[in-house]
Amino acid sequence: MRGSEAIARILKEEGVGFLGIIPMNTLEEAAAIAGIRPIVFRQERVGVNAADGFTRVMNGKSIGVFSMQAGPGAENAFAGAAQAFADSVPILLLPAAARLDRVGVHPTF
Repeated sequence: MRGSEAIARILKEEGVGFLGIIPMNTLEEAAAIAGIRPIVFRQERVGVNAADGFTRVMNGKSIGVFSMQAGPGAENAFAGAAQAFADSVPILLLPAAARLDRVGVHPTF
């Protein structure tokens, strides 16, 4: 079992219904196989805002989850994470690295 499969399985067991992602994410396929709907976003801030909005609509009964690339992707997510933190809205952010077969191959995004 790969790490992405284990994470997807845990998210499914915790009742996560969708996973916001940035393309080329290691969790994309694993989430779909586990029965979690992956929703692709083109910009990290928008994905974090969607996770924030989902948590607010669900009134905290279920939290929004978003996975972005580590490094610059996580930096782009800071503003949305700061807003959720300031408003005490629980969200789960998962910075994901490149697949092992892509490590060291440039560009790594």
